[in-house]
Parts: sequence; C-alpha cells; structure tokens
Amino acid sequence: MFSSSGQSREPLVVGRVVGDILDPFVRTATLKVVYNNRELTNGSELKPSMVASEPRLEIGSRDMRTLYTLVMVDPDAPSPSNPTEREHLHWMVTDIPETTGVRFGNEIVSYESPRPKAGIHRFVFVLFRQTVQQTIYAPGWRQNFNTRDFAALYNLGPPVASIYFNCQRAGGCGGRRYPNQ
Repeated sequence: MFSSSGQSREPLVVGRVVGDILDPFVRTATLKVVYNNRELTNGSELKPSMVASEPRLEIGSRDMRTLYTLVMVDPDAPSPSNPTEREHLHWMVTDIPETTGVRFGNEIVSYESPRPKAGIHRFVFVLFRQTVQQTIYAPGWRQNFNTRDFAALYNLGPPVASIYFNCQRAGGCGGRRYPNQ
C-alpha cells in the first residue's frame, strides 16, 4: 500500500502522483511502458521528441479474460506552478485484455504527445481493472479531466498500477521543486 505520509520512499508518493491524482492504493498488476525501446521507471526524464509516438504497453499476468482501462494524464498543465488545467487527458484506452497491450483495446481518446510549455511536467499512466466490459464515453474536452471522478463514474475502483515520467520543453532546464511538508 502506498502511504501518503511524508516518510514514504515510494516514487508515486515522493513524486506526488499519490495525492495530486490518486489516493493511496495497492498495486495488484504490472504495467510496463516502453518508449523507443526504453522502459520507463517512475520519475524517468524524457524529452518531448522521445514521447512523440504512443508507447508500447504490457500488462502482466496470465488471464486474457480480465480487461483493463488505461488513462494518461498531465497534472501539471499548463504549468506546474499554476496547474489550472489539471489533469490534462493525453490518452484513454479501455477493454485491454490482460497479457496484451493497448493495440488490443478500445481507444476512446487518441494519444496526444506531451508538449510541455513551461516547467517540468509529470505524465502519469494509471491502470484500472475492469469488473465488466462497458461503454465508456470520451469526455468533451481533455483539460480538467479528473482521474478519481472518472474511476467513480464508471465504478472502476482503485487503480491497480501506475507509473509516471517527467518531461519539459526542449531546451528547458531546472528541477522539480516541492514545498516543505
């Protein structure tokens, strides 16, 4: 379980994914995200040119009857210091069979490559296990998507896996700063 206490070393807590986007949850699935033959680890630093095309995703286990929903969001849009569009939805795929990737799922919102304008942005993949196959509708817009509300609306329950990477505009510099707790 991911604790939201200030003492945690869990990358999703340290990177404030748990808190800003997700509530604490227990990881019960494996999610592998690969951009250009580079597997993500939490907090990886990637350039916009490296994430221009959608990644390859693999969901681990052995039961193709289990389905998943994936969302990819930017909680730092348009800038980390003023995230008025939190969360910006970059991708949504449903009905992904376990042991496969997103190409076997139903793309609800097409992949939008990250193009941060200011600061270092977190781009977060969140995976939910579906209890049933259901129709999920694309939101009317990408900005101000809310992962918690989305999961509640479609009765998805807590996430089963999540991973994030950091990205800043080409030529950007500096590091992410967190206020003291």
